[in-house]
Amino acid sequence: MGEDCAATQLIDANRAFNVDGLDRFLKAVKLANYGLSYAVVSIIGPQSSGKSTLLNHLFGTNFREMDAFKGRSQTTKGIWIAKGVGIEPCTIILDLEGTDARERGEDDTAFEKQSALFALAISDIVLINMWCHDIGREHAANRPLLKMVFQAMMRLFSPRKTTLLFVIRDKTKTPLEHLEQVLREDIQKIWDTVYRPQAHKETLLSEFFNVEVTALASYEEKEELFKEQVAQLRQRFFHSIAPGGLAGDRRGVVPASGFSISVQQIWKVIRENKDLDLPAHKIMVATVRCEEIANEKLRCLTSDKGWLALEASVQAGSVSGFGRKLDSILDAYLSEYDMETFYFDDGVRTAKRQQLESKALHLVHPSFQAMLGHLRSKALDKFKNDLEQSLESRKGFAMSVRTCAEASLLEFDTEFTDVAIQHADWNASKIREKLCHDIEAHAASVRGVKLSELKASYEKIITEALVQPVESLFDSAAQDIWASIRELYRHETENAISGYSSSLAGFELDQSTFDKMMADLKNYARGVVVRKIREEAGKVLIHMKDRFSTVFSHDKDSMPRVWTGKEDVRKITEEARAVALKLLAAMAAIRLDDQPDKIENILSSSLMDGPVIKNRTIEASRDPLASSTWEGVPPENTVITPVQCKSIWKQFKVETEYTVSQAISSQEAFKHNKSWLPPSWAIVTIAILGFNEFMMLLRNPLYLAILFILFILSRVVWYELNIAGEFQNGTLSGLLAISTRFLPSVMNILKRVAGEGNRHHQAAQSLQSLPSTAQTPRNQEPEM
Repeated sequence: MGEDCAATQLIDANRAFNVDGLDRFLKAVKLANYGLSYAVVSIIGPQSSGKSTLLNHLFGTNFREMDAFKGRSQTTKGIWIAKGVGIEPCTIILDLEGTDARERGEDDTAFEKQSALFALAISDIVLINMWCHDIGREHAANRPLLKMVFQAMMRLFSPRKTTLLFVIRDKTKTPLEHLEQVLREDIQKIWDTVYRPQAHKETLLSEFFNVEVTALASYEEKEELFKEQVAQLRQRFFHSIAPGGLAGDRRGVVPASGFSISVQQIWKVIRENKDLDLPAHKIMVATVRCEEIANEKLRCLTSDKGWLALEASVQAGSVSGFGRKLDSILDAYLSEYDMETFYFDDGVRTAKRQQLESKALHLVHPSFQAMLGHLRSKALDKFKNDLEQSLESRKGFAMSVRTCAEASLLEFDTEFTDVAIQHADWNASKIREKLCHDIEAHAASVRGVKLSELKASYEKIITEALVQPVESLFDSAAQDIWASIRELYRHETENAISGYSSSLAGFELDQSTFDKMMADLKNYARGVVVRKIREEAGKVLIHMKDRFSTVFSHDKDSMPRVWTGKEDVRKITEEARAVALKLLAAMAAIRLDDQPDKIENILSSSLMDGPVIKNRTIEASRDPLASSTWEGVPPENTVITPVQCKSIWKQFKVETEYTVSQAISSQEAFKHNKSWLPPSWAIVTIAILGFNEFMMLLRNPLYLAILFILFILSRVVWYELNIAGEFQNGTLSGLLAISTRFLPSVMNILKRVAGEGNRHHQAAQSLQSLPSTAQTPRNQEPEM
């Protein structure tokens, strides 16, 4: 036969288990591929009873056989394992060391019992090789063997039903039926004498064993007949595990992939002389093997190229079809696990499958979370972009937030179905909740920015609407400045509040927040007015001087005053000071609440000239300006304190006294200018005494021409030097100004006169040259 049986020593004579040899054997025969479709056949019997020979002929193995020429001796030591050649299904053969071996002696029967128990524990069929002449004999060699088998069977906790195939060697002429009957009677007697636990006192032999009997001719004397009978017996091992086959109960069979673990553990328990719990052993084998398979699949999954590529892609960004791809990878490895553990205990393999699935899900969970993170980021970006576009289209903020949030969450939920995997009930509730928080946070941030921008815009509107008008009101000569300021403040604030309220409607703020923002804007408007008033109050002295100058230097028609001496400077000064004092009173306190006060009266009675009080001590003690507050005015509304007003007024009077003195000087200069001619009596005296000289001038025209020329020159000098204007500022100042400008002015007049004379001379010469120029062509005309 071309197939190799791969015979290997499984357990040596010293009871050492050959783990490496078993692994090589299993790989050689590829047992793991057979699942439950394999059978285990073992043989026990006396030493040198032809067990190895029978197995070699029956299954095509190559176990070592006894050399008949060297006499009977121990050939097989320990337990050997091989694969039956040409047998379907796969059949594993165990060749056990013979019993009653003289090499071990009469006292060393422990190995015989352990090997028998081992064979019963792992075998579907146990061949019991026995001599024909031992049947029916009380002290035959088969009796201790059978007793040992039955005793071993009692050590198997909840044993399975095993087939005992008695092979009668060197059959005589006695019919097989008679031999079988005697053998069964002997077996029953031995069974009845074997000690059994209380639970199995009444248990029948048939509940533990399927007993089959066959007989073979002598191999040495009738070799051909022996081979023929072995060939017939071989046919019984084909399809031995099928229903009705030679194999017995298959309930305790171990899947092929767990065979190595199973036999190692069984031998370990047997060697430690412990009772062998086959059901528990089956669970143990299933547990170990399923766990090994699960760990192997998990390692393969960890290094799977498809998974590694998917994991790397997820780290880089969102992956389309993530759930489908991941399910495909997990399904592949779980299916492989299911196939390889199909024949193990359902409870164990299911539990290990759940563990494998749990570990696999734990492995892929970070990528799943990363995908959810991508979905959350994508949905949040969509919300931000949609909200920005919606706000640009002038839609209400609250409505835009709701619409954009619903769209983003819907997209998240839709794309989550592409990420979800079938093997886990993972949901995106936490990530979705975080997305909602992110959306709310961004909406709140944008809301804050938009509200700040809106507030700033209306504050700017209020500032522009109040600052310059308030300043202009203080510059104007309005009778009641504060009435105008209050009306301006009320009108502009109402307009701003109305627009602000309409703009805030789209934000759908709660009433308390809305009311607070309205109040804040009102307070801001009031603050603008207050700050501007305090700013202008810092320049109150300038305003007072400007107001004083305006009233003092202009008449009722706003025309500049000309101080002719008819004006009442004192009265005008009092009027101008009264106007300045009224401005000081207006700036002394803030009157936006339209509460009456006595500031103007107090300032007027204290600072304007009033009745002289003789008792200065009483006056000082009753001075209303010797205080830092105004009566009836809250401190926060006080801009200029009474003490400050008194100081400002004092400085104001000092700085405006020069203007008043200048006006008085102008009046005196005007009066002086009107009296520059001599008195009338002096004029009459000059006329009488100068009569002769006057008559002389009339008789001599040359003198008259000279006087006329001198008069003309004097009038030119008069206007050139602006003598009348210079003397308006006083006689001394006029003389000084004329003395410094007289000589330059005279020289300038003489230069202009000389220039005019030169131009007239040149004009005369040009007129004289015109006739000669006109005659030249007429003289040359005949020659042509």
